[in-house]
Amino acid sequence: MVQVLLLSCVISMAQKSTDTIRIADDLQLVKVMDNVYVHVSTFNIPEFGGLIPANGVVYVNGNEALLFDTPWTQPQTVMLVEYLQKVMHLKLVGFVPNHWHEDCLAGLSYLKSIKVPSYANQMTIELAKKHQKPFPVHGFKDSLQLQLGNKRVMCYYLGAAHSTDNIVIWMPSERVLFAGCMVKGVGSSNLGNTADGDLKAYPKTIQKVMAKFPSAKLVISGHGSWGGMEQLEHTLKLAKKQQQ
Repeated sequence: MVQVLLLSCVISMAQKSTDTIRIADDLQLVKVMDNVYVHVSTFNIPEFGGLIPANGVVYVNGNEALLFDTPWTQPQTVMLVEYLQKVMHLKLVGFVPNHWHEDCLAGLSYLKSIKVPSYANQMTIELAKKHQKPFPVHGFKDSLQLQLGNKRVMCYYLGAAHSTDNIVIWMPSERVLFAGCMVKGVGSSNLGNTADGDLKAYPKTIQKVMAKFPSAKLVISGHGSWGGMEQLEHTLKLAKKQQQ
């Protein structure tokens, strides 16, 4: 019970895992640690070059799970949740989006329909409302602690970057950081879509994340590859370069 307290890069990283589950042509579930899975969905956005992969996380403890970000679409979210329930026999007990964009929130209406509790940065809730998107029920300001059985999950707002409301999610037992779209894979040559972000604040926010989680073993970005602290170091270089 919850208590409130680029595509080739993805495939390459997925092949390093012992468990890559192909749920559909546009949806995979990759086991990256015993209790941590990355769901990878793809969606066609012609103005950004075609098929774009997006990463989210499923965190498991016993027969319960937390979901961080939905896939790109509601049908993909339905397929993911049904797989978790019917094949992995997991009960989804909570959902947290990284920020208000489609690649984080698209499946929220479905999650609400099956009574999954939802939590978010209060800024995310207000931005989702403003843009007439489904919005989470429970808001927090600076941080949120969720309990999944005997494991803690911490959600923090450390400043604007990719979007003004983006958060990071820390799983201390595994030393896994789901940093979402503010962090870029080492294969990325730029910061991607920053139309709703803050380029001035970006480097400072990344530095805060690096200072807060120096022991992170795995850093999962919102798009592209996942890896270690080099993900954050690379993103900081890109953010500083963007300001020049």
